[in-house]
Amino acid sequence: MSDKTLKHAVEEELDWEPSIDSEHIGVTVEDGVVTLSGHVSTYAEKFTAEKAAKRVKGVRAIAQEIEIRFPNDKKTSDDQIAKRALDIIAWDSTIPKDKVLVKVQNGFVTLSGEVDWFYQRDDAEHAVRKLAGIKGLSNEIRIKPKAYAYDIKERIETALKRNAELEADSIKVSVLDGRVTLDGKVKAWYERDLAERTAWSAPGVVSVVDHINIA
Repeated sequence: MSDKTLKHAVEEELDWEPSIDSEHIGVTVEDGVVTLSGHVSTYAEKFTAEKAAKRVKGVRAIAQEIEIRFPNDKKTSDDQIAKRALDIIAWDSTIPKDKVLVKVQNGFVTLSGEVDWFYQRDDAEHAVRKLAGIKGLSNEIRIKPKAYAYDIKERIETALKRNAELEADSIKVSVLDGRVTLDGKVKAWYERDLAERTAWSAPGVVSVVDHINIA
């Protein structure tokens, strides 16, 4: 696929996504590397724009340069953002109580703490991401190691083989002390994300290093 064709495909995908206003988002492509520029009104839109671009076949990498411009210069104070973040986390029944800490500085949110599962870490980020006033979000929540996770590699490889959207034979899994490394090649970015999420779903995984390339 040529860069011109890929650029058009990414622009169409952004237009197709109903939760973002693509009018002020620019797209450039060079050797399969997509650069997103322009501005949006929320962090959630910025995140969704990048996610939409990743869905397009042929995208090898993304440079994220979109700015967040709050409507009419309306800004939310850091303490307001922090309180809202703690409240929305507390309301989410999937997130363990009092396990996630929130720090806000100049609109940039950092989540920390320790939980048992990746989905709990992911749910905390998903809940906070939608709050107004956020400029950026860093998820530093750790996954608590599990002593019984001796068969992590086998579980991940079996789960990859079960998934009809993945060619499991093209993905290599290695594990050391709960730290998973993925190598190999896939055809699209969403397959790479799917393989990574599959690895995170195994009990005992504390980190995932994704070295999978987009063919």
